[in-house]
Amino acid sequence: MRDAAVGFHCPDCVAEGARSTRSGRTAYGGLRPTKIGSTSIGLIAVNVAVWVAVLVTGGAASRLVDLLALRPNGLCATGQGGFEVSAERCDGVGTFLPGVVDGALWQVLTSGFTHVQVLHIAFNMFALYVLGPQLEAALGRARFLALYFLSLLAGSAVVLWFAGEYQATLGASGAVYGLFAALFVLARKVGGDVRQLGILIAVNVVITFAVPGISWQGHLGGFVGGLLVALVLVYSPRGPRRTAYQLGGLTLIAVVVLAATAARVLVLA
Repeated sequence: MRDAAVGFHCPDCVAEGARSTRSGRTAYGGLRPTKIGSTSIGLIAVNVAVWVAVLVTGGAASRLVDLLALRPNGLCATGQGGFEVSAERCDGVGTFLPGVVDGALWQVLTSGFTHVQVLHIAFNMFALYVLGPQLEAALGRARFLALYFLSLLAGSAVVLWFAGEYQATLGASGAVYGLFAALFVLARKVGGDVRQLGILIAVNVVITFAVPGISWQGHLGGFVGGLLVALVLVYSPRGPRRTAYQLGGLTLIAVVVLAATAARVLVLA
């Protein structure tokens, strides 16, 4: 790892990703991006746009937070607390906060683009700005997006199973932890020095469990999801069928994540 103005870089990872036996392809089979970092900037722009929308509609009290944050089960919030009833029975009594069990399936995705606190979005977007372009250059745009979204969904699945049934979870941390895991795999694959990255990951793990209110479930799920995706992308055998192996592996991960999500919904229903 090399120190840089925006944190650290893994030049060996990027260099390996730039090597190719065919013009226009990265070392792991992806199309070489014409403008490295544009996908990461696009993801940052979406996160910032949602954050601004949350701020202008009330911040933590915004209805957007109720709709976009991940909540396993819905409840009726009143001035005296909350209780579980249907949306129809909550009408006129309080504000219904929908959950995945109530059909708000979009929350497993939208929660990863929703933030309220400035420090929360600042840390996540800075990490995406540092890690994203390196992985995008090494993997290609499509594979990088697969890594990002599967990490996000894996984090949501673990939240559904192990977080509080009525607890709201939000933030891009699951996807970001998936990027940390992927960069670690790439660095090890090319023989890079992973000590700085390992220390950074360890520090973030300590913060995850030491600071109240941080979703260790989302972080753990995102990290494991990113680790598995990176192993599939990086270690699929070279050759004309490499893309097929990668697609098969990513599909299997997606099926497992979606099955875990569906199983949790059935348990809570």
